[in-house]
Amino acid sequence: MGCDFQYSWFCIISQSSKKMKAIDTISISGRDVLPLVEGGKGIGVSDGQSSGAWAESGGVGTFSAVFADCYDDNGDLIPLKFYGKTMRERSKELMQHAIKAGISQAKIAYHKAAGNGCIHMNILWGLANVEFIITEILKKANNLIHGIVCGAGLPFKLAEIAAKYSVYYYPIVSSSRTFEILWRRAYSRFPNWLGGVVFEDPWKAGGHVGLSSAENPHIPENPYERVKSLRLVMRKYNLHHIPIIVAGGIWFLSQWQQWINNEELGPIAFQFGTRPLLTQESPISQEWKKRLLTLKKEDIVLNHFSPTGYYSMSIKNNFIKQLEKREKRQIAYSLEMNDEFSTRINVNNRRIIYIRTSDYYKTQEWLACGFKKNLFTPDGAIMFLSDNEFNNIRTDMSNCVGCLAGCKFSGWIDDEEIAKSIKSIPDPRSYCIRKTLDDIIHGKSIDENLMFAGSNAYLFAEDPFYANNFIPTVKQLIERILTGK
Repeated sequence: MGCDFQYSWFCIISQSSKKMKAIDTISISGRDVLPLVEGGKGIGVSDGQSSGAWAESGGVGTFSAVFADCYDDNGDLIPLKFYGKTMRERSKELMQHAIKAGISQAKIAYHKAAGNGCIHMNILWGLANVEFIITEILKKANNLIHGIVCGAGLPFKLAEIAAKYSVYYYPIVSSSRTFEILWRRAYSRFPNWLGGVVFEDPWKAGGHVGLSSAENPHIPENPYERVKSLRLVMRKYNLHHIPIIVAGGIWFLSQWQQWINNEELGPIAFQFGTRPLLTQESPISQEWKKRLLTLKKEDIVLNHFSPTGYYSMSIKNNFIKQLEKREKRQIAYSLEMNDEFSTRINVNNRRIIYIRTSDYYKTQEWLACGFKKNLFTPDGAIMFLSDNEFNNIRTDMSNCVGCLAGCKFSGWIDDEEIAKSIKSIPDPRSYCIRKTLDDIIHGKSIDENLMFAGSNAYLFAEDPFYANNFIPTVKQLIERILTGK
């Protein structure tokens, strides 16, 4: 693989540390690599350059195929433009761009890695046309990609697609129950291409997290016990040799001593999603990087506004604050007068509805403050909005490009048959996720767009490694991680 000396040198660093257990290489996607995995972050945050550099340093680099940037053979950016008049037409245009972009980023990552480490592709299972996108990328780039990582849903078809193109697959799960469902219903037919299972701590990971309806988002559970439970299930199916990649809240390896070479847990690797944001190779803006260096613990919040329906961890900037304020300006209503809803109001001078008398004074306060526009929610509430909020929401809804299989915000449903049979009501409490993520990665306001981050992102400001606004290369970061710090 051209990096035996590099691996040996890394192991010497680990073995010479009195505080750290030895960090040995591990077999991932059929290659001996450091058990350090870059977490995939879309849109475009984990690109070919950052993932290629991670692999070049001996780890597992992961680029995002979630509507990444696309480059031509000359290295020039191909702008994403939409010409379709309908959501469905624009969704097809986006799908074709996503395929070209995924291939483009795979090439960049592969060449940057120079034969070292391995390259994984991350994709959201909740995307529209996701099976077709994965298939088309692998048709032309399977020799460049060693593994596919997939979460945000139950990716039953992932194993079949990966096996067809001789690529390892890595489902992202947050519980042993989820993996067992996937294994019994689909993955047991393709055991040889299961490269590993990514366990994502739903209370600590950045971006979308897999909290179930039975779990309290404010009461974290012990990740060790959840991973131990996952390993017990895997051993039941003779998967004792398959690594579990632990994600969410990983920062100092010295804090994960009991996980390393632990017979109870079996082979373990560690995924870093947040720390790779602050590297020289990271494509995020300098303004974004500077903001990371100033975060406090209370700046990072778990929220439920995503149009995917999943909770997500992000930085509490003005974007999130405005969503929180908007959500509070809603009340229940009825189309007919009854004992509970007895006070009549006129909505947008066009529609009569009835609200609780106790809510009437709220509406008068909101109207007096300029929130005179109204939109209805899918669950029987009415929202009070400013002219600017109303216009922005309606514009973003009408400009929907059908990026998700199902979008709460716009009411878009990818499946045409389901779309015909279900009247989906848009939810103004959410937002256009593709637009805001595309804006922030291309240099627009970091305060007015969504900034995903893991729960430990505030450590950038406390970790002495980043003192004096130091921004390392990926190689320097991996060397630092291997010391346990």
